[in-house]
Amino acid sequence: MFRGEKINITENRAVLHVALRAPRGESIVVDGENVVAHVHAVLDKMAAFSNPVRSGVRKGHTGKRIRNVVNIGIGGSDLGPVMAYEALKHYSDRAMTFRFVSNIDGTDFAEAVRDLDPAETLFIVSSKTFTTLETMTNAHTARAWSLKGLGEDEKSVAKHFVAVSTNAAEVSKFGIDTANMFGFWDWVGGRYSMDSAIGLSTMLAIGPDHFRAMLDGLHQMDEHFRKTPFEQNLPVLMGLLTVWYNNFFGAQTVAVLPYEQYLKRFPAYLQQLIMESNGKHVTLDGTEVAYSTSPVYWGEPGTNGQHSFYQLIHQGTRLIPCDFIAFSRSLNPLGRHHDMLLANVFAQAEALAFGKTREEVKTEGTPEWLVPHRVFEGNRPSNLLLAERLTPETLGKLVALYEHCVFTQGVIWNVNPFDQWGVELGKVLAQRIIPELESKTAPTLGHDRSTNNLIRRYRKSKEAG
Repeated sequence: MFRGEKINITENRAVLHVALRAPRGESIVVDGENVVAHVHAVLDKMAAFSNPVRSGVRKGHTGKRIRNVVNIGIGGSDLGPVMAYEALKHYSDRAMTFRFVSNIDGTDFAEAVRDLDPAETLFIVSSKTFTTLETMTNAHTARAWSLKGLGEDEKSVAKHFVAVSTNAAEVSKFGIDTANMFGFWDWVGGRYSMDSAIGLSTMLAIGPDHFRAMLDGLHQMDEHFRKTPFEQNLPVLMGLLTVWYNNFFGAQTVAVLPYEQYLKRFPAYLQQLIMESNGKHVTLDGTEVAYSTSPVYWGEPGTNGQHSFYQLIHQGTRLIPCDFIAFSRSLNPLGRHHDMLLANVFAQAEALAFGKTREEVKTEGTPEWLVPHRVFEGNRPSNLLLAERLTPETLGKLVALYEHCVFTQGVIWNVNPFDQWGVELGKVLAQRIIPELESKTAPTLGHDRSTNNLIRRYRKSKEAG
């Protein structure tokens, strides 16, 4: 991977998210080119764009300052930027508003822009091909909304839209100045791209210096993974533990439980990173696997989850390994809050490990009939990741930790963590169904009976108004 070999064999691509945070001057060659030089050229271009927007020098079509940024993307073009913005909100420019639109449900866009002034709003459209159905549907809706608020002046599009894409022709056709098009490469998978130009909204929020600090944290973990002996290698150890509980103890899920409110979107980010990577049923050579691959990842920030699903983790019939994430120092110290927060995460890890025996319950004077209900089996596994403070650098380390944990798992399971053919079939079928829903006359339907009936029911509802 670090040499730029094309280890994504089903797409014949290198896998080089590690190049996105390689220091200036390093060399990683793909097809005869040093890609690190290209990465830093894009980072410099991002900084040259972000600084005047953040300072108010770069204004909108009417001369008003840009105060709102709306990122339009889906999958890795949304989950990474949303997670990073929420995680690093403490470091963001609070004079600016950031919104994220991904769902093709019109409600997502309508609510994102409801209270925004088009004259003060910049849209970032993130789509490598500039043809992604959900993203481009939302982008064209945003274009119409922006034009309506700016007197239908087509020239305004260039002032209020930028693109993260590689398709210059479509970007230009949309009305975006290709000077404001930020590129990325085939060797960056969407779920591994938050530190590429896909992170433009992140850089606008926290500034180029903090963005580069995040890149440095990512690189530090890359080097740890690359150089550290396996018995002390954090991503390797976490990957091995996942395989151990998944394949030898039948654990079907892993709970990620950040005791840090800023990381509230981190479990959702990991869901794509991990399950889209290793949710595979065949090995690298196409052979059906005879064992479980990726478990289901899920979670919520603590202490909220303690009053929700922890009951199942402690006393349910399923083994659920947990990753607790906590920080020694709070970014918002308020009285006793942080002591109480940390006491809870330490207590949960202890309770999962050691539980509470029948004898311990009985010595508390519990009635015999109630004893079984208050017994905790314990011997339930958890990792507790304790860092000093949530900084851009620390977030980078945390993201790279899980990226390389995923790679470790994939190597052991002998699957390709870097393709995602499973997302294709539904998208192809949707493209077939769209004209059948929009047709003015009743279409001839060739789906299964259930799908045909659903289409007819929907069309009947539309016709009824």
